Amino acid sequence: MPTFSVPGAELDVELSDEGGHPVVQLHGLTSSRHRDRLMDLDLGRGLSGTRLLRYDARGHGHSTGRAVPEDYRWPVLADDLLQLLDHYFPSERVHGVGPSMGTGTLLHAAVKDPERFSSLTLLVPATAWATRAAKAAEYRAAADLIEQQGLAAFLARDLNAPRPPATVDAPDTVPDVTEELLPSLFRGAALSDLPDPEAVSGIDIPVTVLAWIDDPAHPVSTAEALMGLLPHAKLEIAYTPADLAQWPSILCEDVARHG
Repeated sequence: MPTFSVPGAELDVELSDEGGHPVVQLHGLTSSRHRDRLMDLDLGRGLSGTRLLRYDARGHGHSTGRAVPEDYRWPVLADDLLQLLDHYFPSERVHGVGPSMGTGTLLHAAVKDPERFSSLTLLVPATAWATRAAKAAEYRAAADLIEQQGLAAFLARDLNAPRPPATVDAPDTVPDVTEELLPSLFRGAALSDLPDPEAVSGIDIPVTVLAWIDDPAHPVSTAEALMGLLPHAKLEIAYTPADLAQWPSILCEDVARHG
């Protein structure tokens, strides 16, 4: 796979060029292109007739990174994204799709460069704003646990956590990140939040927000808050694996409608 250089990292990049509208697909914290496929979050698998750009964020999957927490703040990841789009889709408006950290990255990028995106499909936005401080403390505690007791201790705790009902059919997975970098990724996430609500309200493009129930890290309340801020947004909520299985077709509809 080709790589793309950004300050402090080499990004592993994959472009599926079938012509048509440009689409960029992101993933979540500790995940990667490969892990998102295992977790049924690879919505791009249902697309055809597009130019689909997938990549592993810095420090994730096959991309490199430094053990520097500030490198993994969402505004930094947004800068990486915008550099990629300038290279692969210069002067074009792109449809963006991604879960959790990917949603945070897309929103920061859309605030920084409003003309870059034609539309967005945002999956399971992470807890934000008033509810973010508690999650940030959990991330810092996870980083400390890995450094003090090792990755196995973190995995033993994490794999025993309850799953959202929509994901009960997905296989067990582990972070697609090295043990050396994982604490820095968690501390970078602890330093991150969605853009200021007033800035989000200025994202004047069509947005679909996809959420699922019973996930404290990705509460429906964040999705509903985004719905109240974004001028052209719609919300779909998954309660079961069958609902989750419909998400690739929703992405197809979004790209066809707004591409």
